[in-house]
Amino acid sequence: MKHDALRTYDYHLWANEKVFERLQEVPQEICEQEVPSVFPTISKTLNHMLLTDYVWLLAMQGESYEKVGKVVGQLSSETAGKSVTELREMFHEMAGKFKDFFQQIDMEATAPYSHPQMGTIHARYCDIVQHVVNHGTYHRGNISAMLRQLGHAGASSDYIYYLFEVLPKEK
Repeated sequence: MKHDALRTYDYHLWANEKVFERLQEVPQEICEQEVPSVFPTISKTLNHMLLTDYVWLLAMQGESYEKVGKVVGQLSSETAGKSVTELREMFHEMAGKFKDFFQQIDMEATAPYSHPQMGTIHARYCDIVQHVVNHGTYHRGNISAMLRQLGHAGASSDYIYYLFEVLPKEK
């Protein structure tokens, strides 16, 4: 049976794809238009989401806080100015790395996570996956709000829509 964390991560990928599908339907300049929000543009929000997912993948792989900072700093310079289409491809590549990693671990196992100000915790991999998904949900909501502020419909990415798409239905 598939671990709940893997289903939750599949939802994360599905929901991100719903956002990208919606963004393909709007004029591309909308993604660079500044809006008063958590991040100034939709593209910068997507960039943040991608970088944060990488932070947690590297952390789950056991990389140090310092190494994660260096790798993500480099990746940040590589993602700056990328189009939504290019970011979408980078999201797909990152998802493949997550899935490869998931095949190597027990979701219930714990690993240490150290932060210079907050200390070190030992958390289950499934809890970190839940955090990654929760973080993505928050920012997908930001993007939908930004789209609405710019006169466009947001993306429907609620978990229940995912369930209706992936679970068998009675006729």
